[in-house]
Amino acid sequence: MSMLHLTHAHLRMQILPEAGGALAGFDYYKDDKWVPLMRSFEPLTAQPGQVPDPNQLACYPLLPWSNRIAEGGFDVDGHRMTLAANRDDDPYPIHGSGWQRPWQVLSHNDHEARLVLEEYSANAYTYQASLHYVLHEDALEVALQVTNTGARTLPFGLGLHPFFPRHGEATLHAPAAQVWLNDGHSPLPVQCVDVPPAWNFDHARRLPDGLNHGFQAWTGDAVIAWPRHGLRLHVETDVDAFVLYTPAGEDFFCFEPVDHAINAVHLPGGAAANGMTLLAPRSSLARRFVFRVADEAQD
Repeated sequence: MSMLHLTHAHLRMQILPEAGGALAGFDYYKDDKWVPLMRSFEPLTAQPGQVPDPNQLACYPLLPWSNRIAEGGFDVDGHRMTLAANRDDDPYPIHGSGWQRPWQVLSHNDHEARLVLEEYSANAYTYQASLHYVLHEDALEVALQVTNTGARTLPFGLGLHPFFPRHGEATLHAPAAQVWLNDGHSPLPVQCVDVPPAWNFDHARRLPDGLNHGFQAWTGDAVIAWPRHGLRLHVETDVDAFVLYTPAGEDFFCFEPVDHAINAVHLPGGAAANGMTLLAPRSSLARRFVFRVADEAQD
């Protein structure tokens, strides 16, 4: 299994093209050591020749949709889009297909890498995708694009699934107006409400445990801070929704910038009304994500 290494100034990252084009690490050098900005993957713990589960890595792309879709798929203009469950521990198809496919390396140097993917399905999504990682002096920039290469107009959505270390007590600032409530048994949304005070991130606050919800009407900007290390990670995107997953007792959390609601195809109003983009054949959708590090010692 190949691993691509990118470095620039105080930043470094690793990419595993065969594991869904995922990141295996994104770190900042401070006080004579590397501090993980996203969860690190230790290759020595993997079985020889085995492709690691992207859910054990640092970050992976979400396409052609994010999170779960209910009812085994959905109907588009009288055609049934059949989506099979793709994870042993989940009854719903989740996170699209790009995260479970090997990506091809189009180009690679010390500061950037371009990956591509072609996906074909007779009854589901057929598409071409590109994933462009660029490491700047103070930031990681990710550009994700998908082109509908199928014969039908279909709803597409894009996002990223980063895993962030808590480093003790992480805080989050991510202004959003609304959140989707679920039934308490799965993240599938049942009601959209104004964000309650306990989940309001208009100002930086510690992360409550037990969240697994989709937020929307987000500004597209967020700040994750780690007081223990004196570091902040500014998230800048062109999407307006995120999923926040804060499992109790774990040393990580997920802040997933996305452009649509969970199960958007089945929500009132349909996919387009809930953030997805209807792509005609040969049409494309692109999103951009930037993770910019700030060191309080250098402010």
